[in-house]
Amino acid sequence: MPESLSQLEQLKKLTVVVADTGDFESMKQYQPRDATTNPSLILAAASKPEYAYLVEKAIADRAGSGLTGARQLDDVIDNVLVNFGIEILKIVPGRVSTETDARLSFDTFGTLAKARQLIGLYEKQGLTRDRVQIKIASTWEGIRAAEVLEREGIHCNLTLLFSFAQAVACAEAKVRLISPFVGRILDWYKAALKRDYSAAEDPGVQSVTQIFEYYKKFDYQTEIMGASFRNKGEITELSGCDLLTISPGLLGELASSTELLPRKLDATAAKSTNWDRITLDEKSFRFRLNEDAMATEKTAEGIRKFSADIVKLEQLISAKIG
Repeated sequence: MPESLSQLEQLKKLTVVVADTGDFESMKQYQPRDATTNPSLILAAASKPEYAYLVEKAIADRAGSGLTGARQLDDVIDNVLVNFGIEILKIVPGRVSTETDARLSFDTFGTLAKARQLIGLYEKQGLTRDRVQIKIASTWEGIRAAEVLEREGIHCNLTLLFSFAQAVACAEAKVRLISPFVGRILDWYKAALKRDYSAAEDPGVQSVTQIFEYYKKFDYQTEIMGASFRNKGEITELSGCDLLTISPGLLGELASSTELLPRKLDATAAKSTNWDRITLDEKSFRFRLNEDAMATEKTAEGIRKFSADIVKLEQLISAKIG
């Protein structure tokens, strides 16, 4: 691979690059195939003057809905999320991931209803299901909801994924895509063990590598998208992963470097790895997750943070509704 190519250009030849942002200009600059959003990113974007029109449009479009109070607010927020997704799909040629309310993370039926509502709003705007992925937390209840949605042709991105047990359960449920959170795994181990890690020994990198090997060895069709990166080294160590979702700052670092970026993950080589197949029911899933202190803590923390940002988004929009 010519060294004159930037690392971002080299990476795009090995891995599908996804923009981890709600900022349209960053997407235009780095030209990812897909884009992902979450409550924190949408809150940050919706708070900026240049994106206020998407909030105002949702409020105006739903003014005659007849809904009041909490139902009206919920309805407007769904339309805000979809408005952002529609604008993103005008920029990226592939897919956008739109997240369900994190407060539904332990509510299978509530997650199903919210996912169907969101996909219905996209379809009303002429978007087909193959261009949208519904983001759902990788709880037992979330995975069960995703299993049903996938059978309905509503594709899912299982997020807040920190453990091998979560990854196995998602693959068995035949979800479209998982998002292991590389950087947040590193955060936990650095804090717990009071040490730094090289990119190669980074526990988040090792987690995704193990999931990749397991999936490819047993021919699971679920795609793996590394997420939540803390540094460029985590990204380069996962070159060859199905997808990587990367923040604008790290996309910029990759774009400004011409160092050689070799493939690190190889689906063919994974076939010869030494993995035994695992089957999980609800009891074994919950026990394995409970035994993994990092995954238990980071999943719970992630749900709390996304839930808090949904509340902030509600407050921002409620003030505009008046």
